[in-house]
Amino acid sequence: MKKTLKEIAELLAGKIITGTESLEIVEATSIDTATKQSITFALEEYLEKALASEAGAVIVPETVTVFAKPAIAVANPKEAFAKLAALFAPKVEIESGVHPLAYVHPLAYVHPTAKLGKDVSVRAYAIIEKDAVVGDNCIIFSNAYVGQAAELGENCVLHANSVVREFCILGKRVTLQNGAVVGGDGFGYTTSNRQHTKVPQVGNVVLGDDVEVGCNSCIDRATNYKTSTIIGAGTKIDNLVHLAHNDIVGENCLFVAQVGISGSVTIGDNCTFAGQVGSAGHLQIGDNCVFAARSGITNDIAANSFCAGFPARPHKEWLKLEAYKSKLPDLNAKVKKLEKRLAELEKKS
Repeated sequence: MKKTLKEIAELLAGKIITGTESLEIVEATSIDTATKQSITFALEEYLEKALASEAGAVIVPETVTVFAKPAIAVANPKEAFAKLAALFAPKVEIESGVHPLAYVHPLAYVHPTAKLGKDVSVRAYAIIEKDAVVGDNCIIFSNAYVGQAAELGENCVLHANSVVREFCILGKRVTLQNGAVVGGDGFGYTTSNRQHTKVPQVGNVVLGDDVEVGCNSCIDRATNYKTSTIIGAGTKIDNLVHLAHNDIVGENCLFVAQVGISGSVTIGDNCTFAGQVGSAGHLQIGDNCVFAARSGITNDIAANSFCAGFPARPHKEWLKLEAYKSKLPDLNAKVKKLEKRLAELEKKS
């Protein structure tokens, strides 16, 4: 799809402040991945970054009157960009067909354009959509779903009711347990006049080799086209874990049950998150970090850290604080006795 700068400005009810009306745009994406045929958006604090990017055009706040790059000024750049993300997003096509391969169960649905490798087993009621690619020796169990143009490396196992959404990519030997969802929409909304408008989530998820995702765990797709939520090779994810949009997780990490990582968090290699650990968004966590159960991560964490508590702090420091807490009743009693003695002394004097 192509749209001119004029057509985009009309769609967004915006004003072209720089650039020719005939400039053609073919995609809407983030500043970091933009090309000369892309349009992106920038709030006040990111205008310089957008100006230095490869973007062909930028959606800017209406307070901007001069910009040294083709630009459209609008009242709410983020909301305007959400409209364009939906406009330029690859469309999921729904078609019917029967795949001729003999090792597909007769009650399964495999689109004729899907490509299946050698010795693939597709069980009853599984669905493999248009242009999907399934590598050699994969097993797709009953009711599992592989979306349009998704790719599975060899020796993957998708257990019953697991989902790989459109355009997502799995490496070799990836296992999805029952109910796992790879590529669900991230939690993105703009709020105006107390109403929430969905921001289309049009990136994807990329899982490295030997990743395992536990039952009913969810890994959200990235927000923008050409961006990915990435899980590094060898990472193991327990049940009921949520990794949000645009997270980047290193290799050989461990996520124990009920961990929740907010969006745009970057995690190094060999990190361990014990049960019910949670994090704020847009954080940097270094390699070889360990977080005790129910830790709350609110700031960047340096490599080789062992943290506990809320907010998460060095484990030894947390142990001292917990020890002090256990002494609070005795300390309170002593303070009351001292206050009483002080009052008696003041009365005598």
